[in-house]
Amino acid sequence: MTIARPVAFYAPLKSPNHPLPSGDRTMARLLMKALERAGYSPRLASEVRTLDKVGNRHRQESLREESLEEADRLVAHYRRLSEDDRPRLWFTYHVYYKAPDWIGPRVADALGIPYAIAEGSRASKRARGPWALGHDGAQAALDRADVIFSMTAHDREALEAERPSRQALVDLPPFLDLAEWPLSGLRPSRASEPRLLAVAMMREGDKLASYRILAAAMERLQHLPWSLQIVGDGEARDEVARLFSPIQDRVRFHGRIERKADLAALYLMADLVVWPAVNEAYGMVLLEAQSLGCAVVAGTYGGVASVVRDGETGLLTPPGDIAGFADAVSGLVRDRKRLETFGDNASRFVKEERDLGHAALRLTNALQAVTG
Repeated sequence: MTIARPVAFYAPLKSPNHPLPSGDRTMARLLMKALERAGYSPRLASEVRTLDKVGNRHRQESLREESLEEADRLVAHYRRLSEDDRPRLWFTYHVYYKAPDWIGPRVADALGIPYAIAEGSRASKRARGPWALGHDGAQAALDRADVIFSMTAHDREALEAERPSRQALVDLPPFLDLAEWPLSGLRPSRASEPRLLAVAMMREGDKLASYRILAAAMERLQHLPWSLQIVGDGEARDEVARLFSPIQDRVRFHGRIERKADLAALYLMADLVVWPAVNEAYGMVLLEAQSLGCAVVAGTYGGVASVVRDGETGLLTPPGDIAGFADAVSGLVRDRKRLETFGDNASRFVKEERDLGHAALRLTNALQAVTG
């Protein structure tokens, strides 16, 4: 019987145990599952969160000090364990200038174990300014990594440009555990009017900017038949409701939905997920919707093009383009046959290329080279 190899897992941006749902929490949990499938035993190493949203030098210094103290504590703890129980690998999910990893490199160096990162991004323009310290911490972690798993083509370009010669850079596109979603259910028969769906937290910043674009785009389409379901909650919910007030008779708010079965029921009912995706890393919701046969219209920010195949599983529109977004939705609302084809393609795409097994295989192949 093969014994699973212990792995120290860390997510400096958002722990897999965080109480609030998000794409980051979802992907952290999925990576732990994929590591298990790949023959490892991931154990959450730390709950220290290094996120600095506003660019406060004092906060970054405090977080760095807390992180280094945590690293020293972990080193002492791991050294007390038996050889079989010590981590053979440190694996960090999501490293960038707002959430650097000061713990992993220090522990990996002290224990003499490999260090891996999934979803790391470099941002040279942050080398100076309010996030300079966080930038330096992220750069040092990315430079130290033995292997980096790039989840989008958007991130890969910068990672490749600054990659140390000894470092492996491996593509690991966003994925799902399809067992978590009831894929066997048949989609309901088509309604007389297209059913649209948006799923996102309601908070200030990029999410609210996306809701603004969506509301403005849908106002332009009042002459067409459609209904819109919105799932999400947060401190900006009153502002979001105000944005949609001119078309409130077409919109239904469901609030926050945690249970996958309830969310899956809405994905199955929907014909089209619509989301402008302002500054999204890629958008787990877009992948989830496609797994259940729902086409997508999204703004082509960041790595969104890594989860939606433009012209095949949905349509991508220029970032922030209200008219372009409205035109894309209009075209699919008018062409129900094309909308249905996109949905079929979307389901097949996720099942055949973006499931847990494919991700585990990529992890296995890359990590064997550094862990032996």
